[in-house]
Amino acid sequence: MSNNKYTVLITGTNRGLGLEFVKQYAIDDYEVIACTRKINKNDALHRLQSSFQNISIHILDVENFQSIDQFAKTLKKPIDILINNAGLYPNSSFDDINYEAWLNAFKINTLAVFKMTKAFLPHLRKGELKKIASLTSKMGSIDDNSGGGEYIYRSSKTALNMVMKSLSIDLKPHDMSFITLHPGWVRTDMGGPNGLIDVDESVAGMKRQIDKLSIKTTGQFIAYDGKKIPW
Repeated sequence: MSNNKYTVLITGTNRGLGLEFVKQYAIDDYEVIACTRKINKNDALHRLQSSFQNISIHILDVENFQSIDQFAKTLKKPIDILINNAGLYPNSSFDDINYEAWLNAFKINTLAVFKMTKAFLPHLRKGELKKIASLTSKMGSIDDNSGGGEYIYRSSKTALNMVMKSLSIDLKPHDMSFITLHPGWVRTDMGGPNGLIDVDESVAGMKRQIDKLSIKTTGQFIAYDGKKIPW
């Protein structure tokens, strides 16, 4: 239930969940600001854009904070929903740790979400819906960790969960609503071919949770199917 008076900004839109978010919000008649690290006019994102007049594609590298500031400065329109989808999953184990990759994962999976929220806060304050959603993972749940390992990904997503919780408290006086979303184990390049659900099912579910989000429910860790996840 929406119309094109609403605008959504989505990061990491060239493939997977980000691309599907663009598609589903475009179908739902939102104005979609699709952000991607590199412009490739032959990719799936540009093919999707050719079917919709309400998708605009912009270069935004969330690893480069100057890139975030520059885009925030040039963007002159209100944002109703910010979806922090961009992220990475470096494999790691006790015997195989790359500390540089660990720091980089924190920058992209955690710090960039805070930076995006801060940089685009003026745009969100001018928007009507004032919603910020970030994609995390059940692997970032300390309570749910029964398998160990994956130190880099787990810790960066646990930190993201805490950042989103604090933002939900600090920005509540500005009527900003925050939701931290677990997409499920999805069949994507990142999730692999053994995932339990398809991209369209995951995104449709997460979109429903964003639709239901309000200032009364801000700050929760929710799965795509609406189930609350323990921290």
